[in-house]
Amino acid sequence: MTDTHSSTDKPGPIVTFYRAIPESFAPMRADRGALGVIPTAAFQYCEALTSASAFGWYLFSPMTFYLQWDGTDVIWTHDDTDTWYPLTMEHFPNFAEYFDGLVPDDIKGYAPPFLSRSFFPGVVQIWSGLFVKTAPGWSLLLRPPVNLPRSQAYECYEGIIETDRWFGPLFINLRLTATDRPIEINHKKPLFQAQPLLRETYSEPNLRSFAVVDELSKLSPVDWNGYRETIVKPNRGHYRDVGRYAASVRKRGKHAPSAEPTD
Repeated sequence: MTDTHSSTDKPGPIVTFYRAIPESFAPMRADRGALGVIPTAAFQYCEALTSASAFGWYLFSPMTFYLQWDGTDVIWTHDDTDTWYPLTMEHFPNFAEYFDGLVPDDIKGYAPPFLSRSFFPGVVQIWSGLFVKTAPGWSLLLRPPVNLPRSQAYECYEGIIETDRWFGPLFINLRLTATDRPIEINHKKPLFQAQPLLRETYSEPNLRSFAVVDELSKLSPVDWNGYRETIVKPNRGHYRDVGRYAASVRKRGKHAPSAEPTD
């Protein structure tokens, strides 16, 4: 029998981003140093912090613009105009015409909006200018950028989208919190972060699969041995190895099995 799969075949990407708005920014792989804001010692020794920071991709607004909320109404503007406009639903400048010139006839007129105001007070939806699709069984968690300083003027809602079954615009919802000043959304700063999740990791059976040991006296010898390795042994010596956990994780990573063919 002939093998129909070549030894050079490679699996497709877990996530595929599609640039719809020509001016939109490509996703950026998230940075272990959180774009340099993590202290040097933490970057070198705290593997938990750097691994979380690097998990996923940064997404950006396709343009810099400004929002202002008075507690009831939202208005917006951008650098190419001197006027503030009431926000209901807005397309990216010239995008609707661009979209209609490229899409099949039955899709004309259905360009996704760049900005939309929700019926919830102070909630605005912002489109990254990208479409997204994931491999079967994979979803995306959309959340604020990990370990980057957050604006005091708005908050990002988090959400999980089954992007293997739902193909469409990649957006984030913001809840505006400042009513006393314009709020800048800068296209040069990550607006949100996308993280890949296997659907089974947040399935109800798995989330129900947990246990609680409610007394210290009920820890097993195996548990105490783990505690000795993690806490007791590193603190017995006069000098404690800094970054021991980080070094062990990185060592395991270097010796992890490769997904690439070896023959």
